[in-house]
Amino acid sequence: MSEFLPTIGLEIHAELKTATKMFCGCANDTDEKRPNVNICPVCMAHPGTLPVINREAVHKVLQVGTALGATLADYTEFDRKNYFYPDIPKAYQISQYAFPLVRGGALNGIEITRVHLEEDTARSQHEGGESLVDFNRAGVPLMELVTEPVIHTAEDAGAFARELQLLLRYLGAGDANMEKGEMRVEANISVSRDGTLGTKVEVKNLNSFRSVERAVRYEIERQINAITSGEKIVQETRGWNENTQSTFSQRKKESSEDYRYFPDPDLPKLLLSEIPAFAKSQISESLPTLPWQRRASYLEKGVKAEDAEMFVRDRISGDFFDEVANGMDRGTIQLASNYITSDIAGYRERGELSDEWLADSANAARFGKLMGLIEKGVLSSRGAKDTLNLMRTSTDDPESIARKHGLVQQNDAAALKDAVEKVLAAHPSVVADYRAGKASALQFLIGQGMKETKGAANPATLREQLMQALR
Repeated sequence: MSEFLPTIGLEIHAELKTATKMFCGCANDTDEKRPNVNICPVCMAHPGTLPVINREAVHKVLQVGTALGATLADYTEFDRKNYFYPDIPKAYQISQYAFPLVRGGALNGIEITRVHLEEDTARSQHEGGESLVDFNRAGVPLMELVTEPVIHTAEDAGAFARELQLLLRYLGAGDANMEKGEMRVEANISVSRDGTLGTKVEVKNLNSFRSVERAVRYEIERQINAITSGEKIVQETRGWNENTQSTFSQRKKESSEDYRYFPDPDLPKLLLSEIPAFAKSQISESLPTLPWQRRASYLEKGVKAEDAEMFVRDRISGDFFDEVANGMDRGTIQLASNYITSDIAGYRERGELSDEWLADSANAARFGKLMGLIEKGVLSSRGAKDTLNLMRTSTDDPESIARKHGLVQQNDAAALKDAVEKVLAAHPSVVADYRAGKASALQFLIGQGMKETKGAANPATLREQLMQALR
């Protein structure tokens, strides 16, 4: 099968996070559970109504384009995309065709064809032989991003979609929760033997990153098997069945001619250069630190790649780390990263540490002091973990907490003498093994010494004391 070259292009729709819909004043509320309450004559296409462009939606798409290093349009217009489905009240969708807001750019090394703005459709539900339509979503601002057909693996397709979700969240353009339908991925897949583009098949209904990767893998294998068997690939739209983990034919794939695009006569043409807030310089200044910039910054500081990825994707942990690491040297930064991605992450996962705790600058400062106590040898790893546990419910200084609870590392040989004597007396057979030449016995005795001192002993000092006592 290595003789075949898969080619993948993605079309990704993402709902934008605006107060109102794309062309009317209805609330854009993805959490609304009651059907057909966020509707009005405009988004329901009553006769005589006129749409008005949502300025904030345009701004968010231009931010995305700027972050992608793309070309922003000067002239742009909206078009009518004609098709007949129950989820389209007007029997056409207001979209963009010839003059999109954004052209070009790249993300994750994948070239982008265009990014344009349109309105979302209503939500259809099929239950018990009935089809119901909820128009709350009809008219919600929808960004569509189309990649060039330059992706060749399912993993790269999934990675691109994940990075786009991150970008949308960093920009505040959208929450892009796939499970809520706020971001929808469609994959155009073809395979060929000679390196040219084969017959394209579009796969829809991909509601998770894992589904994107599985559907692409399945479709590549299906097409290769079909071609090998002498079958001809048909250009069509296929769905993804999560239960059977397979694609299935839905309908013949439409071409752009089928939609009969033409400029919407009810909406004005836009010259973005005449709108100061849409100038590329203005848009650039409005951008936050982007995910890939943040990732690179962490790696430059010596943070492990997997820790850096966690801080990029989990912005609460990332922001906490940023505050903790400010002014730290490289070694302490790596230590802090380890504790945040293991101990702090564990507490959060178990619901034992709130996001509010991490957002408190005082706690970031105290955590930084805790790392300093480890570096200075005041606390052992065990003592630091126990101190951190107590810090969750106390506002005291970490050193005060450690001293109050007897967690400060014992470096005094005299103070460790009693613990050493107890350990040797409790394990005479291990002592005999060590004296008979079994070097690993010493590690056991050190472990028992740490247990006896509740982790407070300096392991190096404890080791030295045990070796002296065993002579």
